[in-house]
Amino acid sequence: MDATWKEIKTTVKKQIPAHSYNMWIEPVEFLRMQESCVVLACKNTFSRKRLLEHYAPLIVKELRKKSGIEYKLIIEISTGKRSAAKGYPVEPQLPLPNLNVRPHSGRLLRHDFTFDKFVVGDNSDFAYSAALSLATHRKNQQTSLFMQSNVGMGKSHLAQSIGHHILSKFPSERVYYITAEDFTNEMVYALRHDRIEQFKEKYRYNCDALLIEDVHFLSGKERTQLELCLTLDTLLDSEKKIIFSSCYLPADIPRLHDNLRSRLSGGLISRIDPPNFRTRVRILQKKCLQKNYIMPNSVTDYLAGELTENVRQLESGLIGVAVKSSLLGSSIDIHLAESVVENIARRKKDITLDVIKKIVSKYYNVPVKDLVSPSRKQKIVKPRQIAIYLARRYTDQPLQAIGKSFNRYHATAIHAISSVERGLKESARIQEHVKFFSKKLESGSF
Repeated sequence: MDATWKEIKTTVKKQIPAHSYNMWIEPVEFLRMQESCVVLACKNTFSRKRLLEHYAPLIVKELRKKSGIEYKLIIEISTGKRSAAKGYPVEPQLPLPNLNVRPHSGRLLRHDFTFDKFVVGDNSDFAYSAALSLATHRKNQQTSLFMQSNVGMGKSHLAQSIGHHILSKFPSERVYYITAEDFTNEMVYALRHDRIEQFKEKYRYNCDALLIEDVHFLSGKERTQLELCLTLDTLLDSEKKIIFSSCYLPADIPRLHDNLRSRLSGGLISRIDPPNFRTRVRILQKKCLQKNYIMPNSVTDYLAGELTENVRQLESGLIGVAVKSSLLGSSIDIHLAESVVENIARRKKDITLDVIKKIVSKYYNVPVKDLVSPSRKQKIVKPRQIAIYLARRYTDQPLQAIGKSFNRYHATAIHAISSVERGLKESARIQEHVKFFSKKLESGSF
């Protein structure tokens, strides 16, 4: 039967891609006959799972052709004796510690960003269902998902949940979790060091699922947009899974090439809205269970009623109450919660577009009329962009209203916000300025 197995491997090699054969079939060895079963040996549990799910029917079919007998197939994990005899190094597979999971490339996946820890509400039920469907099914009509929401609504949680689920069910899958900024920086590095072909090979042909966050960062980056567009074409043709996330819909991202905009819009688009009161309560209750906090319902109800901006703010309030109670040795009650909330909750009802224009105008010594003028002088453009960024962050006004308030189109407002977001990552000066304005607005001293 050993000789028969070698013949079957030769036949299978002609029926599947070369890289698949080399990775999964070639290392498999015939082990023994067991009644009406053929027992094969592979290297580890990952290989066994892959073989049973993808290649077992093909192997059984070829066994029947060669022998005329309907054998059952058993695949065992090799103890290493035969492999060692053939000169192959054998290394035991060590158990992994309970740490954050790093996919094959990019950033760590947070261990708590999984589907079972995501609280589904009316605001997110469609996004959750779409993400779970994409992660669960091997063959999906839809292989691309674009999730859009404001900051802190859970799109990163769902994106990483997809990565966790794929890796748990199909450990050999190559999942890349990155931001658009990571992709840009990696491409620039590859260009500068004459490694662009390796970069293309990595993302186009060695990736099974691409999770790319903050795609609005690509605004105005023509070369990166072109490379990503070509990468997406290759992945989509191969029916690989692609998940995007952004604070903006594809149609609202300025200075985006039409080809890339088309690819971003070509899949399923799902928005995550702010959670309602009942969902916020459920989020707090689940966080309490996860962190072993014991908190009265009156306190969680109070936090859910006051901290309405996003999930991150909710969690910040919850942790603040628990930590303050622990440090002071006091009981958790409404009074304690109020003292925490007053340092977190923003006074949005008092922060208006006019207030933001006023403090920015005063700080930069630029008249308000110049902030809303057509002028493109740098000494006016930067304060105007920061004012628009603050308006988006501290008011509930839609982008169209913010743009109109500054005599700009909403696409221009998006560009201004993106420019400041980049500045916050790259410029200590911008960080200091935004921190100064944030402190003034949040303290109510305006």
